[in-house]
Amino acid sequence: MLLELRVKDFGIIEEINWSPGSGLNVITGETGAGKSLVIDAVEALLAGNVRGEAVRHGAAEARLEGVFSLPEDESFTPLRELLAQNGLAGDEELLVINGEFRRQGRRLFRVNRQAVPRGLLQQIGRFLIDIHGQSEHLSLLNIDYHLDFLDAYARTLELRRGFTARARQLAQAEQELKALAEQENDLARREEFLRFQIDEIRQAELREEEEAELERERAILASAEKLKAASYEAYRAIYGDESSLSAAPALDRLNEAVLEVKKVAELDASLRPPLEFLEETISGLTEVAREIRAYSDRQEYDPRQLEAIELRLEGIRSLKRKYGQTVTEILDYLAKAEKELEGLSHSVEKRAQLEERRHHLKEEMGGIAFELSRARGEAAEKLMAQVKKELQDLNMSQVEFEVAVTREPAPEGILFPDGECYAFTKEGADRVEFMAATNPGEPLKPLAKIASTGEISRFMLALKGALAEADSIPVLIFDEIDIGVGGRSGEIVGRKLWTLGRNRQVICVTHLPQIAAFADAHYNVHKETAGRRTLSIIQTLQGDSQMGELAVMLGGPQRTEASLRNARELVRKAGAWKEARGGEFRSQRGY
Repeated sequence: MLLELRVKDFGIIEEINWSPGSGLNVITGETGAGKSLVIDAVEALLAGNVRGEAVRHGAAEARLEGVFSLPEDESFTPLRELLAQNGLAGDEELLVINGEFRRQGRRLFRVNRQAVPRGLLQQIGRFLIDIHGQSEHLSLLNIDYHLDFLDAYARTLELRRGFTARARQLAQAEQELKALAEQENDLARREEFLRFQIDEIRQAELREEEEAELERERAILASAEKLKAASYEAYRAIYGDESSLSAAPALDRLNEAVLEVKKVAELDASLRPPLEFLEETISGLTEVAREIRAYSDRQEYDPRQLEAIELRLEGIRSLKRKYGQTVTEILDYLAKAEKELEGLSHSVEKRAQLEERRHHLKEEMGGIAFELSRARGEAAEKLMAQVKKELQDLNMSQVEFEVAVTREPAPEGILFPDGECYAFTKEGADRVEFMAATNPGEPLKPLAKIASTGEISRFMLALKGALAEADSIPVLIFDEIDIGVGGRSGEIVGRKLWTLGRNRQVICVTHLPQIAAFADAHYNVHKETAGRRTLSIIQTLQGDSQMGELAVMLGGPQRTEASLRNARELVRKAGAWKEARGGEFRSQRGY
């Protein structure tokens, strides 16, 4: 509820600090005294709509502040979430909104001491207050709220949340499908390219040490003639040959040495080990000579083999330029490419899974939307009947009211059990709009198309009365709801306003004493002159002061004993009615 309203330099208000109570708050006073300025200040604070001329003459700016209570109640959860999302969660039980409006047009809004843009201020305001009267209607004229009202009235919010959850899942699945479709051509090209790379590397049949082996083999083949000549010369030096004209080969000289050492060893046994070593050396050197001769015989220059090695090495170098600096890196690239290709091949499977999920979700949504539509249709009939009764009570039986629940066929929408496909939003397949005709013979029109008059304010009162349990907005303001209303109808309006005040805070500006008599808290707005300035003052009325105000409203500025008696009778009668009805509402009080 609104705990406190502070207004400074707004219109003819110099400064007021107003603390409305719970239940029905009535504001009365002479025409032009500034009653509606209080309501305008509330609306300006929550909608941010203030023109420069609204700043009090002689002041540079107007300042407004509203302090609201936020009880621990499920109906306030969306507002608490909105505040938390924007970093505005302050005192858990209080919400403070400030507005500064300069004459030059600059505006500054704060929520819980944090500056906020006007759009966010208006979002917050829609959760707090609904204003009906000569100015703007904040919710019932906005078609975006009509479905919310009907679902709350039909008690289908839980079913709707189930639909919304699936709608979000469907949107995610369709987004993923769209992304896959957009990537489809790129994926096909990528898949083809990966297959080419994998085939190229696989066909090369690379081995980790192959390149080093090839380099060695190439070096040997390129020097085959030199190797052949050098190894043969080494063989000749060890073993000799028939054509050799050089010094005796090593084996001949060693054999000579063995003969001489043998002679010595026969006389001195201490030379037997050296003799044995020489004999073993001759045997080993003979074997070495044979191996060197065989190596020399094998060395033949083979240009074809050398060319084959060069081609193989060039192939490896080409792969290294594309896929890595070493054979190991090329093989690592091959493993990664194979893994990526496997992932790409799964995209077809993923698409099939997503399409199946989309189909399943749309089937579920069709069933839920059908149930929602059925429940909404039944609730719409009950709501229309209840509003009609409320209108009859308010002497407005000529006003027609209809809840239009429509659906739009769409081939790509969700399928209902009856075989029809309909377009849908996250709330279901229904479009809900409140329609009305205030005069017989006129066609039904959207509420926003109807002129903002006292008659329409009473129509809104009837609608609010019918939606009392479903409407979670905690503060209702009715500005001059009594235009064109007589005393008998005024009493009925007063009863309905008081009834609305049992589970929310109601603020009403009125000229009718029959309405004012039902007030839980009564305030008078009047003008006072200070020097050359006219000021608007708000005053709490209780006891005799309240009776005096009602007497003036009944009999004119000159209070008489008769008008005072009539005032007391109005309050007594209203009190008796409230007492009789009070037991029904005591368990519902609390804001």
